[in-house]
Amino acid sequence: MTMKNKIRTGLLSFGMSGKIFHAPFVRAHPEFELVAVVERSKKNAHTTYPGIKSYSSVDELLNDDDIELVVVNTPNNTHYEFALKALQHKKHVLVEKPFTTTSEEAGHLYREAAKNHCYVLPYHNRRYDSDFLSVKEVVDSGKLGKAIEVYFRFERYKYVIGEKRFKEENIPGSGLQYDLGSHLLDGVIALFGIPERWHKILGKYRPGSQVDDYVHIHLEYENGLQVFVKTSLLVLGPQPAFVINGTRGTYIKDRTDIQEKQLLEGMQPDDPGFGMEEEHREGTLTWLDDHDVKHTEKVAAAPASYLGIFEAVYQTIRNRKPYPVTEAQILAQLRILEE
Repeated sequence: MTMKNKIRTGLLSFGMSGKIFHAPFVRAHPEFELVAVVERSKKNAHTTYPGIKSYSSVDELLNDDDIELVVVNTPNNTHYEFALKALQHKKHVLVEKPFTTTSEEAGHLYREAAKNHCYVLPYHNRRYDSDFLSVKEVVDSGKLGKAIEVYFRFERYKYVIGEKRFKEENIPGSGLQYDLGSHLLDGVIALFGIPERWHKILGKYRPGSQVDDYVHIHLEYENGLQVFVKTSLLVLGPQPAFVINGTRGTYIKDRTDIQEKQLLEGMQPDDPGFGMEEEHREGTLTWLDDHDVKHTEKVAAAPASYLGIFEAVYQTIRNRKPYPVTEAQILAQLRILEE
């Protein structure tokens, strides 16, 4: 593949994910250039991105030799097919969660990428949320001692069945565990490693639901750590998103999701205040010092940006630096999801 000055990028969809989670950051990062999107019906991308190429099909975009990186942000059940095609066209690929629907498919993509001297990279943007990063900072500080019991939650209230077929119909990659569960598992694995054992409970509670809308996963680690991952579409009063209990302390943090909120309101990644949490959303850290004196403090999260994941993509493609979401982590996550 010919090295280019900027990483010329194409998006396979220009729906919400394309407009909110990808295009603004590709435009904001100085080493990327957004050159094309796939728009099957309505052609709107040019109103925000003048001069952009708008293709009517995935194959048309993949045949564009000017594109070096393809973002696969299509429905879950198409990720494997489209990522494989892109790799066979000798393009680097950034794949939204879930990476694929099975660990076998994921392994094939990694092998195909190596064969074609390309990178296939999982897009796990929640590693770059301010709430998760504050949890990571506290865990890394050592103030909690050895982690004993951890709760990760991602809860919403959506009683009515949604219109998105790939989320609500019984097809590969549908359901809540592949949607929000994949975020939670990635966060747990990023912080604590790959679990030794797990037990999973799925439920369907909304009238007429074809897919799981309740997920509980208990992850057990060789060192005794117990992690509980929970997500539900029927929680009207969400509990804290992160609770970490250790031998010397506890950290409790609500989900803030500030970047998604700001992006939906029209804020751009390079605007002042982007990624900065609202006041009074600090986490609460309770810990014992070396003299067993108890301390309670508020922990303000530093501003965060999904530009971090695009910087990681750039460093991997251009400088061959290890990508933070590893093949082993993705295969472990998918083995849990597919079981």
